[in-house]
Amino acid sequence: MLEGLKRLAPVIAIRGNVDRDPWAASLPDTEVLQADEAFLYVIHNVAALDLDPAAAGFRAVVSGHSHQPGWREKNGVLYVNPGSAGPRRFKLPVSLGRLSVVGSRIDVELIDLGISTSGSAARSSPAHSRPQRPGVLRRGPRAKDSL
Repeated sequence: MLEGLKRLAPVIAIRGNVDRDPWAASLPDTEVLQADEAFLYVIHNVAALDLDPAAAGFRAVVSGHSHQPGWREKNGVLYVNPGSAGPRRFKLPVSLGRLSVVGSRIDVELIDLGISTSGSAARSSPAHSRPQRPGVLRRGPRAKDSL
């Protein structure tokens, strides 16, 4: 999967709690990346965070363990969970996230792919609500943060 994605675009990947097979052995537990002026910290389970992101200079923490798409802001740090773009987990939406960075500002889009339990795609349209329905949940200049 990762090799296929790498043919499309650069990939930053970390190991999740069920990634125990040999293919995952080379994946790190965390990753740090810089986009424009913003530093981002990537970790599977935000509960395992062992540093103060604000004090360390991070503008965002991206995690995914719960598979629940959402975001919140705390002490100037944006905490983002894009959800899961793989097979439906529990009764959560199949989703992904897109971060747009300009300077140190980070905007997030959480995109519900609208895939039903049968695997067929539902019609998708932009929405400014929680991603229980197909659509896009945005954090922009006028959107309120929620989780």
